Amino acid sequence: MKTIGHWIGGQHVTDVTSRVSPVWNPAKGVQQADLQLANLDLVNAAVTSASNAFVSWGQSSLSQRTKILFEFREIVNSRIDELALVISDEHGKVVSDAKGEVQRGLEVVEFACGIPTLLKGEYSDQVSGGVDLFSYRQPLGVVVGITPFNFPVMVPMWMFPIAIATGNTFILKPSERDPSASLLLAEMWKLAELPDGVFNVVQGDALAVNALLDHPDVAAVSFVGSTPIARAIHSRAVANGKRVQALGGAKNHSIIMPDADLEFTANHLVAAAFGSAGERCMAISAAVAVGDIATPLLERVSELARAVKVGSGRDLSSEMGPVITRESQQRITDLISTGEAQGADVLVDGRGIVVPGFEEGFYVGPTVIDNVTTNMDVYTHEIFGPVLSTLRVQSVDEAIELINANPYGNGTTIFTSSGESARRFHREVHVGMIGINVPIPVPMAYHSFGGWKDSLFGDHHIHGPEGVRFYTRAKAVTQRWPTPQLESGATFSFPISR
Repeated sequence: MKTIGHWIGGQHVTDVTSRVSPVWNPAKGVQQADLQLANLDLVNAAVTSASNAFVSWGQSSLSQRTKILFEFREIVNSRIDELALVISDEHGKVVSDAKGEVQRGLEVVEFACGIPTLLKGEYSDQVSGGVDLFSYRQPLGVVVGITPFNFPVMVPMWMFPIAIATGNTFILKPSERDPSASLLLAEMWKLAELPDGVFNVVQGDALAVNALLDHPDVAAVSFVGSTPIARAIHSRAVANGKRVQALGGAKNHSIIMPDADLEFTANHLVAAAFGSAGERCMAISAAVAVGDIATPLLERVSELARAVKVGSGRDLSSEMGPVITRESQQRITDLISTGEAQGADVLVDGRGIVVPGFEEGFYVGPTVIDNVTTNMDVYTHEIFGPVLSTLRVQSVDEAIELINANPYGNGTTIFTSSGESARRFHREVHVGMIGINVPIPVPMAYHSFGGWKDSLFGDHHIHGPEGVRFYTRAKAVTQRWPTPQLESGATFSFPISR
């Protein structure tokens, strides 16, 4: 059995006394590795390594940082196929989807390569007699990223390129379910000649997370995961005086107006609901059909859902792989059954699907449920699986009211041919990321990603311009250089400009 360890101070670290956790191959339903779970000593060693590295990295030139970032970008780009296979084997998603994940992460690296421009400060000359004023931003120190299983490369790369580019040192605590990609990224940083200790990987569970949240030398924490854990991490880290951005769960709605292009909409709904087996924080899990489009839409969506090719992620003909664990599979199928028992109509049933040759895999097939109401479990729960629930309403006002009443506010979309409906929608809906005829509105790297309400705890969205602000703090300098001709201007009154 393969053993997966940590990366501290520029090298692999293992501890034979560690507790271990199983890492599964979801397609086959078999354990493929033991993951070592960090103890307090190992967490402290990682923080010490990062703290020592910050002394010099925080003072490094912008030229040195960008040179390393450009090199890292080239290394990752040349090894996308390798990373994609590692992701697929531990997560289960199809290889083409895994490649897309890496590419979206690379976009943040490319954004971070422009850090000399992003860190330019401001200067005001002669704000008072012989006095100039300027401001700039400085790194925080040791920062931590705690990331989810669904994007083991992309989500960490939404964090560490900007954190490192702005002069911080970084500790990544990846998901225990698919940890290997993080170590591969660490090796790539080493090849790019990033100084030892600037990037570290600590594998672990709640013990490691809490130790990082409590450690006095950790300055900031970024988190992506479920809402209950996001809320707990935000509360604990803020209580310990840390800067925190904690992105939580989602219930992403898609409004389909009667004037929407039926074929275009149906194809995009199916892709957005069932891509990556629905294990995306931006997946569409609730379709809100307005008026008489509901029946023809569901007929076409159901037809397309039945045609989705489910199989191993390594099978190039597969369009959708398994879910991450046996427990997830059971939870998802239980929710489908509960929805049916509560009165919803299961039009396409993914329970009990069997993939030939992978009979023990953690598969749930595409599932389409109609006549869902807001009090049903399939609506109130974040299913995080290949389940599309459909709610029927009679107007765009009713649809917007339904979305705004939901506690989540991550992403939402509208399919329509009406500019007036689209404009009303994006102005009135209480959600952070909006798509107009775009099913998964994830912003590009030069904008920032983040939701509202129970989908975000903290003041800053992730990556993009807000990422730069999150990983730095501003400093304003007022300076005077006295000359014999310049009066001192000293006064016991509050100083004023003159």
